[in-house]
Amino acid sequence: MTPNGVTSSSPRTGAQAVIADATDPARRADVLFRVRREQGHELSSWWMVGAFLVVSAGVITLLSFVPGGH
Repeated sequence: MTPNGVTSSSPRTGAQAVIADATDPARRADVLFRVRREQGHELSSWWMVGAFLVVSAGVITLLSFVPGGH
């Protein structure tokens, strides 16, 4: 028996209670751009590399129009 009068066969920690009540973060209403994909259909990391290169080239191109550069 515990000090609060509850009898338990195994101790229950706060972490177990949180895990039991947890919801899938990809299903939350406030998550707009997270997508759960099937196994084997994940987004290739090369898309992120390509997007970085395109955005970087765009920024460099736009900065080349700023006067005062050498």
